Amino acid sequence: MKYLLLVFSLLLAGCGDPDVPKDQYNLEECKEELLDAEDYTGEGGIDRILVVKKDRKMYLLKDGKVQSTIPVSLGKNPVGHKQQQGDNKTPEGEFFIHRKLCSPKYYRSLCISYPRPSDTAKAQARGVNPGGAVTIHAQPKWNADGKGDSYTLARNWTQGCVAVTNDAMKELWYAVREGVPITIR
Repeated sequence: MKYLLLVFSLLLAGCGDPDVPKDQYNLEECKEELLDAEDYTGEGGIDRILVVKKDRKMYLLKDGKVQSTIPVSLGKNPVGHKQQQGDNKTPEGEFFIHRKLCSPKYYRSLCISYPRPSDTAKAQARGVNPGGAVTIHAQPKWNADGKGDSYTLARNWTQGCVAVTNDAMKELWYAVREGVPITIR
């Protein structure tokens, strides 16, 4: 009996991916979708994203009509435009989605075209780094099942990104192509 329990324990210990830390997402499925161009369905495609910071909402639009409204979390210091790296502000203005990213930390991300040349020039004039790597991203691995969504959506906790639930990211991922404009105000 002890031998059987030992074998069973070893089999269970082998479940999961030993190469992926427990606090990170496995990226294989996401990478395959990107390589096979299966990351956009065309059905329900979105042609513009609007984020209204004061409402903590993201509006997905097609032909000028709101198709979906998604609650968001923002940078820890949400008021005003991002000025420099580390200010924890979410940038404001007109941007575009320039890349889709399989993220080990936040499931999947849509990269926002910040900083723009004007942001870089203003930061350089002040002698600071404008920051970068601003994304719309999903949840950390501890909230992969969505049970903590009410907690994460109740506060602004990012370093300047726009955070959505994993379910909302699934909707965005398949509805948004690179190049889609995003307005953050």
